Amino acid sequence: MASARDQLLAWIDQDKDVLLDFFSKFVQAKSPNPPGDTLVAVAHITGFLDKEKLTHRVIAPNKIMPNIVASFDSGKPGKHLVLNGHIDVFPVADEERWKNGAWSGKVVDGKLYGRGSSDMKCGTTASIFTYRYLHRIKDQLKGKLTLTCVSDEETFGPWGARYLMEHHPEVHGDCCLNGEPSSPHTLRFGEKGLLWLEFSIATRGSHGAYPHASESASKIGAKLTADLEKLTDIPIKAPDNVMGALRAARTEIEIAQGVGSADIVPKVTVNIGVVEAGIKVNMTPSKARMEVDIRLPVGITADVVLAEVNKILARYPQVTMKQINNNPPSWCDPGHEMVEIIRANVRNLKGFEPKPVISLGGTDARLWRYINVPAYVYGPPPTGMGSYDEHVELDTFYHIVRTHVLSAYDYLTR
Repeated sequence: MASARDQLLAWIDQDKDVLLDFFSKFVQAKSPNPPGDTLVAVAHITGFLDKEKLTHRVIAPNKIMPNIVASFDSGKPGKHLVLNGHIDVFPVADEERWKNGAWSGKVVDGKLYGRGSSDMKCGTTASIFTYRYLHRIKDQLKGKLTLTCVSDEETFGPWGARYLMEHHPEVHGDCCLNGEPSSPHTLRFGEKGLLWLEFSIATRGSHGAYPHASESASKIGAKLTADLEKLTDIPIKAPDNVMGALRAARTEIEIAQGVGSADIVPKVTVNIGVVEAGIKVNMTPSKARMEVDIRLPVGITADVVLAEVNKILARYPQVTMKQINNNPPSWCDPGHEMVEIIRANVRNLKGFEPKPVISLGGTDARLWRYINVPAYVYGPPPTGMGSYDEHVELDTFYHIVRTHVLSAYDYLTR
């Protein structure tokens, strides 16, 4: 008699066409955020759940950004695992650059193309099918499994996972598994935080031929930019187990996040994302505005960085500052049982073990970590994410599905 694990893998192999059809049509269901309307994509998911006779709820504090929650209890004492994925995706600004169409869901040379294929409709599909397969064998499990498919992730908005965490504590669970893009070679146990600041610069302004008559708001902004870059030198004191994991994963971090990423994961970084100044070439600007994206590694808080920013601003009486957003860095135990489960499954499936790492970008997994629920991310590479020709290799897609299904099963049978 085949084991439950063998049965799960057999179902996945039998359903390859079903999985691919769902994934492709999910990508075709446009859900760019902004504007954030996910109704077509949500209908795709709920239609599938209805067909499978899987009971679910639609929770929509914003009517164009619904969230889907499904849950079952095995009837036996055990742990509560939450599967989390988002439905909304980045918008497309350069559709003409896509070789296979930004919303095509087309398969070419073993790769599925389209906006959101990597971020994160591959991972969300893995969550949905994990729920489907484990529901079939729920009498063999312990504890509880919950599926959360949320909207409003791409803009850190209040209508998705944040709303569920604040108003529906039944989705908290004991552990969260998420399929955001990470690369099969890395397993994310934490992520850097962010601090977004807006700086407004005001001077008198003058004719450009009379620079002695007024300070230039744009030149002040340039000097301020250089001073803000010094924030990258702030010393960081992260926990030993975090730093140990990062040192052990330098190679894998750079495979997943690009050459140079291993050096900046444990550092503050500064990006001047928006600069606005001046209205005419021969006028000294009287106003300038900058939006600055500061990323916070594990081991530092926004208050420490803001204290340094205020020291800088003391030299610039022409500048005022406003905080736009702040998400603290988050992390959980890199040695947690879910980490060992995922690594063992990947080793058995692929012959290598993903290394636990900290992510440069943010995900909804942070919300679980903020309330001390361990949350782990294992998904496809971020190929084309936020750019053009975003895609996922089919072999990787099926691997992510297998890994999530087997890992959820292992966690709920211990």
